[in-house]
Amino acid sequence: MSVPKVVIVGRPNVGKSSLLNWLTGKRISIVEPTPGVTRDRVAYLMHVDDRYFELVDTGGIGIVDSDELSDDIERQIQTAIDEATLILFVVDAMSGLMPLDREVAQRLRKVSKPVLLVVNKCDTDRLEQESAEFHRLASTKLVSTSATQNRHRDKLMNAVLRLLPAADDAEASAGSELAADPELKLAIVGRRNVGKSTFINALAQTERMIVSEIPGTTRDSVDVRFELDGKSFIAIDTPGVRKRKSLANDIEYYGLLRAQRSIRRADVVLMFFDTAETVSSVDKQLVHEILEEYKPCIFVVNKWDLSGEKLMTTEAWTKYLLETFPSTRHVPIAFITAKDERNVKKLINLAQTIAKQARLRVSTSRLNKVIRAAVLANRPPMRATKQPKVYYGTQVATSPPTIVLKCNHPKLFDKSWQRYLLGVLQEELPFKEVPIKLYLRPRTSGATSGLGIEDLPDDAELLRDDAGDVN
Repeated sequence: MSVPKVVIVGRPNVGKSSLLNWLTGKRISIVEPTPGVTRDRVAYLMHVDDRYFELVDTGGIGIVDSDELSDDIERQIQTAIDEATLILFVVDAMSGLMPLDREVAQRLRKVSKPVLLVVNKCDTDRLEQESAEFHRLASTKLVSTSATQNRHRDKLMNAVLRLLPAADDAEASAGSELAADPELKLAIVGRRNVGKSTFINALAQTERMIVSEIPGTTRDSVDVRFELDGKSFIAIDTPGVRKRKSLANDIEYYGLLRAQRSIRRADVVLMFFDTAETVSSVDKQLVHEILEEYKPCIFVVNKWDLSGEKLMTTEAWTKYLLETFPSTRHVPIAFITAKDERNVKKLINLAQTIAKQARLRVSTSRLNKVIRAAVLANRPPMRATKQPKVYYGTQVATSPPTIVLKCNHPKLFDKSWQRYLLGVLQEELPFKEVPIKLYLRPRTSGATSGLGIEDLPDDAELLRDDAGDVN
């Protein structure tokens, strides 16, 4: 038995996404008064009273989508209903019984699965009493709730658990497997219409995301779990990002915030580019976010099948990206065609490789041997009459590899020399394709700015030679 799926359905704007966020205790789905915000299925694994089940949000039944994606949204809803173990039919107490509610009820009568009627937005006792009119929709149990006023959450959750089939060892095993940490979390980011959702579907081997030529189809950040070579991964599909001044509404604004949050959550970020498009200001903004978070990253040039429309060869693209983003020379570049699954597995294998690099730790002696050679080959320039001096370095953390360099005074080391040292560290240490975080600290400092280490004793000054400091 697989993990049960509890699917939330209903007409637009009855509070389905609010209900999902309320029950999970997390901001997962975008909540907006605009109908049709949710397009893809959004799922979250619940663990309540030793039971595992997936809670799945869907788009509004009967929505006329502004981007003419109604058929795609409907297909996502039907897939969710087909896979459901239990259906939560959500209606709106404030609006009362609507004709479209009756259409949804008629559709669900043809489904041979248990249905729980959830009257949402019962913010007051009066609305809760009036919710009895919804009994006309279905001869099933009715639960009155209010996600915004936090009314009757336990009552709803208990009703859900009672309607689920009895648990067995297979469900517990499957639930534990889903709850377990995946091998990797991959954030898929890029501007609009670069093929992120097509790539997710190639990984999941199913139409998990709506794929369309219309930019901005995906509005939520959606976690999709998939398996490759017996290992579990999570791909985080993010909304396509536009220029800040071009953000049309709150939906797109929150989509931008979700893309930023996805970068922070990820182990590796796949930054997508379109082979037929040059780098835009949006791409630069996203790369800046990735660099700020010190995330391992792969530049992914997608749609490589469009040979007649390609602006550049692989060599030219590589040179172009290096020239455009000079601070990302460590970032590997992959060329794929997500639609045909070309090089998709190689890309995931590459992501595994650089994630392992980010988790490595080098010995203090090896690190200081490299630092010593770098200093002797290119001494940091003097500032006024003061000579910058390096005493020793130590790695204090991984993911990203974090190195503290003890010196006589951090402000004496200019940025260009620090970039030089980072380049040497990446070339000589096993961190060739991942960012390194470098801190400069005075040796005599008693505090470490929250790094969680204490000053090393004098006998650890590994860069000294017979003549004194390396400098």
